[in-house]
Amino acid sequence: MKNTSPDFHRPMKLMCVVGARPNFMKMAPLIARLRLSRAFTPVLVHTGQHYGREMSGQFFSDLQLPAPDFHLAVGSGSHAQQTAEIMLRVEQLMIEQRPGAVIVVGDVNSTVACALVASKLQIPVVHVEAGLRSFDRSMPEEINRIVTDAISDLLLVTEESGQRNLLREGVPATRIRLVGNLMIDCLHLHLDRALRSDVMDRLGIGEEKFGLITLHRPANVDSPDQFQQLLEALGTISEEIPLYFPVHPRTRAALDPAGSYARIRLLEPLGYLDFLCLMAKSSLVLTDSGGIQEETTALGIPCLTLRDNTERPSTIEQGTNILAGTNKSTILHAWRELRERPGSGRVPPYWDGNAAERCVAALEEYFGTGCLPSAEERASPTTFT
Repeated sequence: MKNTSPDFHRPMKLMCVVGARPNFMKMAPLIARLRLSRAFTPVLVHTGQHYGREMSGQFFSDLQLPAPDFHLAVGSGSHAQQTAEIMLRVEQLMIEQRPGAVIVVGDVNSTVACALVASKLQIPVVHVEAGLRSFDRSMPEEINRIVTDAISDLLLVTEESGQRNLLREGVPATRIRLVGNLMIDCLHLHLDRALRSDVMDRLGIGEEKFGLITLHRPANVDSPDQFQQLLEALGTISEEIPLYFPVHPRTRAALDPAGSYARIRLLEPLGYLDFLCLMAKSSLVLTDSGGIQEETTALGIPCLTLRDNTERPSTIEQGTNILAGTNKSTILHAWRELRERPGSGRVPPYWDGNAAERCVAALEEYFGTGCLPSAEERASPTTFT
């Protein structure tokens, strides 16, 4: 394999891939820090997995992300269609651009698709947010995580559970770095701006306590019976505290247009700054999102996660997150427990706003000190135990 270690007179080109909203929040602080490094030149590729002003454009503006160098405009589709289309479009781009390495973040279809193409082209793959596991393979994201980690060369993890999971799966310790959480870097960078948002005035929210909802996972919203369980539980909670619900397009399609949702106020999707403002000022967040479990932990906001598992155990062990399940009875039980015994959490190690700095240090060390795997090592499969 060609040695792609950067010399500091000719920076290594890093292809940085984003596709969906959580990716933007993680990549923004990393791109900003990479631009300060003499060792690397970042090239930003947007697959277009999330598109449109609400789902994509507003986030680039709010996060002060540069316009993508390349936009693949893939759009929506089934998991197979979307993953295949991303692979088809990104392969030619990688061949033309010849990056020294490809950085993928998170667990969406763009992540696994671009990692697969890069790996087959013998381009080193860096996975940011590696090692997270829900141990539930019915989740498409779990499959994406497992596959991406198995073919990545450098694995940057957010919390200690990720490190343990990768070591148990046979990943050599020399390829793993605990760097912290880029999502929290993003929060630190933009919280002051977010708190100056006028979203509270626009929505007519006064001094009263309120809660915030996000729901988008297929297991929760695609089954009418399951979705009804969630809505009934949320409706009951809203009798005690008003709830605001920015509705994901997938979820909007499952809602009854003529339905009555008690004191749940349905909203259009919000930009990052508006949503962060609401979250920071809320008294409760109910969500099935992984990233919001992390952000509420960093903000000290009580969070009821409407799932039966989480790939982010530190948010429960150390933070403010409670697994509430997906049945009406378990959710209401968790709500009662929270009211009767409100707890306080702490922020996990390395969730300090400096993860981007550690990511770049790990990249410089890995690619600059002869640590690149040989062709033989890249061809050898990871041993899972």
